[in-house]
Amino acid sequence: MVMPGATSADPIVRVAGLRKTYASGLRALAGIDLDVQRGEIFALLGPNGAGKTTLINVICGIVTPSAGTVLADGHDIVRDYRAARSAIGLVPQELTTSAFETVWDTVTFSRGLFGKAPDAGHVEAVLRRLSLWDKRRARIMTLSGGMKRRVMIAKALSHEPRILFLDEPSAGVDVELRRDMWAMVRGLKESGVTIILTTHYIEEAEEMADRVGIIDKGEIVVVEDKATLMRRLGKRRLVLHLQQRLDAVPDALASPGLGLAADGTELVYTYDSHADGAGVAQLLRRLGELGLDCSDLHTEQSSLEDIFVDLVHDSQRGSR
Repeated sequence: MVMPGATSADPIVRVAGLRKTYASGLRALAGIDLDVQRGEIFALLGPNGAGKTTLINVICGIVTPSAGTVLADGHDIVRDYRAARSAIGLVPQELTTSAFETVWDTVTFSRGLFGKAPDAGHVEAVLRRLSLWDKRRARIMTLSGGMKRRVMIAKALSHEPRILFLDEPSAGVDVELRRDMWAMVRGLKESGVTIILTTHYIEEAEEMADRVGIIDKGEIVVVEDKATLMRRLGKRRLVLHLQQRLDAVPDALASPGLGLAADGTELVYTYDSHADGAGVAQLLRRLGELGLDCSDLHTEQSSLEDIFVDLVHDSQRGSR
């Protein structure tokens, strides 16, 4: 569903010039510009204190911005708060729900808070999707941490939002439940829900996201299609297992990106993943000329975590 005045090509979330400075003087957001497209899974990454949760809380109308504008599904989050907020479902980091309520009651009540008419069919569908139907009569206090996390997601989906924020959705969730949650998120995307998640699990973003934004010190460092980001900034490593130990890289081999590892028994060459491989061929030829034999070799593609660390490091270095 696209709101009047908006088109399917318009971003479902538009943030412009967003700033937040708290009364203490802490500057949490420093001029954020960000568009999130309809139907995508957008991952927001950043170190602790980078501004991720503050940004989410401003978009969701929980925190008042100091400057800038936020549109959610075409509605200004300040001037048209109720309509904007009704388009948004939020799953916070903290497990905040009444311990004495049943699963059914807490999800039904959450739907009513947004002025939605009772719809037992929709609540049932949400609970079944999240594997909570068998627990519908259970009190929250009796559930495991993973099941409580699912209840939080069910509450966020109770009023049929078009945008779902997941703030550290896998916190405290075991590996099996995390995989189930990833499958659930993909299903939500297929149904037309836009997903925005923050995570400390880099593999979560690498597994699920269409695009990745990296925030540090209240500023967006980069926003990029995940695959493009991996191609543009990713590196590949060639690891050569030497048959004889080296104390240092021979002068004839010395080049940027080449070093020793594993106490001199491995030669590691790091190069751009989009390079044509000429450097690798030259390295292997020089090794043969020097009589250095390898027992094995393999290549490794840099992960999103490697890219994230490099980008944040470059950002911090540039701010000095």
